[in-house]
Amino acid sequence: MSEPSSPGESRRGAPRFFVGCEDDESEVLEDSMRTDMELYEDDEDTDSPPERQIVVGICCMMKKSKSKPMTQILERLCRFEYITVVIFPEDAILNESVDKWPLCDCLISFHSKGFPLDKAVSYAKLRNPLLINDLNMQYYIQDRREVYRILQEEGIDLPRYAVLNRDPDKPDECNLVEGEDHVEVNGEIFQKPFVEKPVCAEDHNVYIYYPTSAGGGSQRLFRKIGSRSSVYSPESSVRKTGSYIYEEFMPTDGTDVKVYTVGPDYAHAEARKSPALDGKVERDSEGKEVRYPVMLSAMEKLVARKVCLAFKQTVCGFDLLRANGHSFVCDVNGFSFVKNSMKYYDDCAKILGNIVMRELAPQFQIPWSIPTEAEDIPIVPTTSGTMMELRCVIAVIRHGDRTPKQKMKMEVRNPMFFDLFEKYGGYKTGKLKLKKPKQLQEVLDITRQLLVELGQHNDCEIEEKKSKLEQLKTVLEMYGHFSGINRKVQLTYLPHGQPKTSSEEEDTRKEGPSLLLVLKWGGELTPAGRVQAEELGRAFRCMYPGGQGDYAGFPGCGLLRLHSTYRHDLKIYASDEGRVQMTAAAFAKGLLALEGELTPILVQMVKSANMNGLLDNDSDSLSSCQHRVKARLHDILQKDRDFIEEDYDRLAPNCSASLVNSMRIVQNPVSTCDQVYALIQSLTSQIRTRMEDPKSADLQLYHSETLELMLQRWSKLERDFRMKNGRYDISKIPDIYDCVKYDVIHNSTLGLEDTLELFRLSRALADIVIPQEYGINKVEKLDIAYAYCLPLVRKMQLDLQRTHEDESVNKLHPLYSRGVMSPGRHVRTRLYFTSESHVHSLLSIFRYGGLLDEEKDQQWKRAMDYLSAVSELNYMTQIVIMLYEDNNKEPSSEERFHVELHFSPGVKGVEEEENAPTGFGFRPASAEMNGQKQTDPGSLEDLSRDETDHAVPLSEPITIQRRSPLIRNHKTGSMEVKHCAPVLRLKHLRRLVKPKQQPLKCFDGCSMVPSIYPLETLHNSLSLKQVNEFLAGVCESAGEPHTRTSRGQTTLMFDYWILDTTCFITIQSLLLY
Repeated sequence: MSEPSSPGESRRGAPRFFVGCEDDESEVLEDSMRTDMELYEDDEDTDSPPERQIVVGICCMMKKSKSKPMTQILERLCRFEYITVVIFPEDAILNESVDKWPLCDCLISFHSKGFPLDKAVSYAKLRNPLLINDLNMQYYIQDRREVYRILQEEGIDLPRYAVLNRDPDKPDECNLVEGEDHVEVNGEIFQKPFVEKPVCAEDHNVYIYYPTSAGGGSQRLFRKIGSRSSVYSPESSVRKTGSYIYEEFMPTDGTDVKVYTVGPDYAHAEARKSPALDGKVERDSEGKEVRYPVMLSAMEKLVARKVCLAFKQTVCGFDLLRANGHSFVCDVNGFSFVKNSMKYYDDCAKILGNIVMRELAPQFQIPWSIPTEAEDIPIVPTTSGTMMELRCVIAVIRHGDRTPKQKMKMEVRNPMFFDLFEKYGGYKTGKLKLKKPKQLQEVLDITRQLLVELGQHNDCEIEEKKSKLEQLKTVLEMYGHFSGINRKVQLTYLPHGQPKTSSEEEDTRKEGPSLLLVLKWGGELTPAGRVQAEELGRAFRCMYPGGQGDYAGFPGCGLLRLHSTYRHDLKIYASDEGRVQMTAAAFAKGLLALEGELTPILVQMVKSANMNGLLDNDSDSLSSCQHRVKARLHDILQKDRDFIEEDYDRLAPNCSASLVNSMRIVQNPVSTCDQVYALIQSLTSQIRTRMEDPKSADLQLYHSETLELMLQRWSKLERDFRMKNGRYDISKIPDIYDCVKYDVIHNSTLGLEDTLELFRLSRALADIVIPQEYGINKVEKLDIAYAYCLPLVRKMQLDLQRTHEDESVNKLHPLYSRGVMSPGRHVRTRLYFTSESHVHSLLSIFRYGGLLDEEKDQQWKRAMDYLSAVSELNYMTQIVIMLYEDNNKEPSSEERFHVELHFSPGVKGVEEEENAPTGFGFRPASAEMNGQKQTDPGSLEDLSRDETDHAVPLSEPITIQRRSPLIRNHKTGSMEVKHCAPVLRLKHLRRLVKPKQQPLKCFDGCSMVPSIYPLETLHNSLSLKQVNEFLAGVCESAGEPHTRTSRGQTTLMFDYWILDTTCFITIQSLLLY
């Protein structure tokens, strides 16, 4: 007989199912391995009559028995020569008695909607067939309470939960107390976000409730209807009828994992976008939900085995949630097949056939095995030339456009405030932050009571000033409801009361302790800010291989494809400020092409970084260096004369071009402040006049602001800017610029006079004050920068070191991932959203921390000149680090890993200035294409050409298609550009329009958002070792004891990184996108 053409074909040409073993046992067992087909051939050779057929009965609803997965598996099962499959007619199942049902030796039966499980149980008792899935256990699977009980008994991790039984016979199981941001179920407290599941497993109306700090409301999940699987609802109250399981919400970064077992030793896992994220079902070109196979860890495989055995379901599906480095089972579905995987169909039929033959035909002595993973050897192409593989993207991004931040300070001594301070543990640290609705309501109640007392007893000795109490009351009563996103109260304990300052009245002060109450409001992300963040998120996809590629088109193309195939290890962090968190959520929405409200995205995709000081800082607790800097700044700007050479030396020792330019505009700081103050007075007068006009009575300004509220914020600035002694409070300049910028952008239709002049002067003053508040000379800038962002620097250092394989991420399973070019490779993305202070500080560290020497590195000198000319780090400012790997370099080579540093000053100003600083483009080509021909960036020469990939030699010749025949069209502006197979870098994404100044040829910048400056490359030829040493040195300079040895260990850590990556490459092979 001739040998079969492939391992999947028998000598007769029919599929041949191997009954095998692990690879290392194959030689030993080769002679004893036999299939049922071989046995049948032996019988033919001896002319003996064929054995009786083993009948496998399929007893389920017709919709299930005729489904594609069932059909595919049964077709394969029928290829076992001794197995015959009989499908029970649905009419017989529903309408005939069980004694008239077809006979079978093995029964595959499972419950679904409308299926008479009781009759199936009776049939099994009558005929006693081999049961693939136990029928009695299927009653338990229909009740989520029983499912959770069994999981607990088996020691399987599941989310913390409590059961609310609204059963008159069990009154002790029906205790529910609902709060603003939590529920208490039978004594168990669940803070929002939490999940509410009906106890009946057939009821798919699962609700997730969100905290008020994230916007409140709930996500309502249901069985897929078309392309929807959930909707967002503003309703925040739990359901009041029915019995439910309440469980802790697991932050899974928007991914669910579905696991399918076929016996205890086989598990197939697929990841999909969580239905709770935006409710949109991702479907492929054939209309099927997009899922990708992922690899299970050893612990997860053990869980799959336990679930299969505990529920006695050979074929069983269940849901895994991967959160915080652990895996939790949250649902067991019972009989369930993978929807679209030919290899799974092969495996499943083989295992089921083996089970049947072993149990019902033991005379054949068929050995047990699971399918080996020796099929589908991945092709291993590698790169050539300067082509590199993107491994890591780290971005620090400022929040988007916001309403003006406002703040009011007052000293309080009333015992009610001290009681509140003690109640919430303020004495532990001496500080207290109140953001929750209940806490703010208590502050409002105290305020109202004090105002009543003040009104009744004018001579009483209440310390709180009436005007400030009224302002406190007004702000807390705004909007008619509380939300932690837009208001907060901070209390600081002052053991000796507040010291006198020049801005305070000269009244006598009481001795003894007091509390400093700071009320903050405003600063909300505007609709424009959301659009900025979402558009930048979409544009950010250009940073990744394949650019803006449609992931449903060419395999492996673009970030969306990368992310949907779970090769993208994405984590998004944000400080605890509402505007920052909402910016992060909007960015994620654009980046990942999500839909719907931001609240579900915020809860599932954005991690709050306020626990470890990573992105938060207490701006009211300035360092001693900042106090000195502000005092010196205040002193310099109080001189009523034009700036002289000495002032330039004192205020701009680093000779910053933007700072010097602003000082020339200001000339005399006091005179300029006089002009600003007069313009503010004119502005408030115009607003009052407008308010008296009946036509303006119902005038709505941007973001639902009223003229009254607009007047309040400008009147407060008017009062605060000019102090009692006639001098100006320089610390109010950023607030004035903030307010006028907001009104010029959003309220220009009011037609208020001289706002542009106020904007011009306040911007010039702010361009001096804001950057210099973070240090005037280099030493001060670094000192203040360390105080703000040392934890962030340490985290970024770890991000770069850990870019190699990470056990906590989803790994695409290479054997089931057809159409995915590099299933083993991941790109790590870490996005940090924060406020202006962190962006200023981090940039100071890169500029003044000693990363490179300007005298020796011309590219770095050009970058420093460019940064020197940038006057403002506006909304959506970005600092981006990209790490590449060059697989052509030796693993021990310092050139193996390549780091690039990019920067954008964010949103463009109110008026696009002709002299706006111009960088040298995004990733200048001249630094990377040494000696190579450089084409005009406006041409399409490179777009139609692809590089040849070189394959790593294998033991057997493999035909590798060097270039994909699939050419997809992608329109850029009015030009149609043909993109070929995706490459590792943005080599083929050229800038199609020449900028005004373009000294070097560049790749396309990531930001194609018209309102945001594109990224400019600060440096594109740094080594990982170089950056790692720099970051380690920063940590050491900042004086952290545990980092003092880090510099000495830098080389060791770098070598370890190389070694680990080499091991990973050896195991996974060199894979190309």
